[in-house]
Amino acid sequence: MNADQLAALIAASFFAVGVCAGVYVLIRLARLITAATVLVTSYQAGADDLMRRARTAVDLADEQLARTGALTQSVEQVSASMSELSEQVSAVAGTARLIANGLGTPVLRLAAAGHGVRRALAIRRSAPASQLVRRDDQAPRRALGGRETRHRARR
Repeated sequence: MNADQLAALIAASFFAVGVCAGVYVLIRLARLITAATVLVTSYQAGADDLMRRARTAVDLADEQLARTGALTQSVEQVSASMSELSEQVSAVAGTARLIANGLGTPVLRLAAAGHGVRRALAIRRSAPASQLVRRDDQAPRRALGGRETRHRARR
């Protein structure tokens, strides 16, 4: 073997080792690219799921805002109605106070007098005639049917 052939053999050997090293690096690079592709695909699926959830949350929030708007309008209407009712009650309360002050005392006095008359008539009807007659030798008996003496005996 001459020097030229030896140099060609050494060059071919280095070329074969270089090609093997290149193939090894390309295989490793292909595995890395495949893993990166799987990772990016899973991140993309997670991002799609996250975007779908965010869209659902935004839709629900929009519905809640619409309901809240309707409730706010209802509350405003109720508040306006309550204000009107309050004004009407204030007007009626003033009139009621005037009526109570003007008629209250005489009506109460009349009711008390009526109760007293009914009570006296009831006592008079239920008491025997002997208790109603006054004797000179005894103290006058009450028309209450001896309740006063019974009441004192209980104490």
